[in-house]
Amino acid sequence: MVAWRPWPGAVVAVLLLVGCTGGTPEPGPTGSRKASPTPVAPAPAPSDSPYTVTEDHAPRTRAEAVAFVQELGVRADHFGAGFRERPPLDSRTDTWAVLGKDCVWRREPLPGTALAGLTRRFELPAAGGKGPVHVSLTVTVHRDTTAARRDMAVSLEEALRCPEQRLNATDRVRGLYSRADEFTDGRNSIADDNLVESGEYFVDGDDTALPFDWFKYRLGPVTVAATGRIGAGRNEEETTAVSQDVAKGVGFTAAEVDRLAKEGAR
Repeated sequence: MVAWRPWPGAVVAVLLLVGCTGGTPEPGPTGSRKASPTPVAPAPAPSDSPYTVTEDHAPRTRAEAVAFVQELGVRADHFGAGFRERPPLDSRTDTWAVLGKDCVWRREPLPGTALAGLTRRFELPAAGGKGPVHVSLTVTVHRDTTAARRDMAVSLEEALRCPEQRLNATDRVRGLYSRADEFTDGRNSIADDNLVESGEYFVDGDDTALPFDWFKYRLGPVTVAATGRIGAGRNEEETTAVSQDVAKGVGFTAAEVDRLAKEGAR
């Protein structure tokens, strides 16, 4: 179990801040954001409402959905100072990750309930005795809000069905702790509903338990999900700071989804 990582509340507070301010990330002490060749996008307008995508603003065809996910302005430095793109950067738009009955994650063709998806990968390289941080971000456009809600429900169930999961050829995760909320009863969040999980991941051949985070948000028929694998060499405070940075990056992506949907509807 992972009770020793009491960060979810701190991360939720960060997400509330992102949702309330709608701002872009501030440069860190190193000033590394100045090195980015990509212009800084203007900050979204502040809002008291969660980011969302109404069905009349959402892509309606596969071609529109593919264009939507490809146009999203997701930058490496959204996840913190020093992050960079990790090849292969983009996945195919007609596949998504599926947790099989054997609790192994695989990429499979999109089901009929989804129009398009795209996974992008980012990395904070190892430095100063601290291991790398790997982030995998996926945006999926579902055919409608009902399909997206069902996808969120399946994701919540997966931690119970598979307490240990194989992520790829070398990494596995266990002991997931889940927090799921729907935007009801006055709950404040950055999206219509969200799922936050933490756990431990292991690299084959090494018994060191490393922090693993998973964030998933739904904006109408669009879901935004990200995993963060945090390398060794950080104390609890540093690990929490990295988790918060990754959570901010997902929040900025949600803001971009909201903005792009509204612009496309004009």
